[in-house]
Amino acid sequence: MSDLFYNTDLLGEFDRLQRQMTSLFSGFPASLRAMRSETFPPVNIGSTDDSIEIVAFAPGLDPAAIDVLIEKGLLTISGERKPPGPDLGDDARVYARERFMGAFRRVIELPQHADPDKVSARYANGCLMITVGRSEASKPRAISVQ
Repeated sequence: MSDLFYNTDLLGEFDRLQRQMTSLFSGFPASLRAMRSETFPPVNIGSTDDSIEIVAFAPGLDPAAIDVLIEKGLLTISGERKPPGPDLGDDARVYARERFMGAFRRVIELPQHADPDKVSARYANGCLMITVGRSEASKPRAISVQ
């Protein structure tokens, strides 16, 4: 008897490979972007009946240095975070750096019912709060039954 195994069930092999790949990646987040720990600024996104609320946690930024742009259904938050305090110089060695510094850019896809003409942004206590209004057609409304 031969030690070689010839499997003629090609679809069965693909099914087995798919099950193995699913079990291999089942512990990972659904989005690869969610795995990046250096993503700055971290954001919370929610909604109300009237608006989409985005809070970007960006302490230590000058509000004038933050750019917020809406174009083609995408909200872009960009800017630069400067290092705090005096520069250590070229000969200094850094043992640990947990605070993000440098240029950043976050792009958030907005839902179709977002109204780009109804946007406001404010910065307070290290949080950039952006409110994007909903279009009138997408707001919930009560229908009276006659």
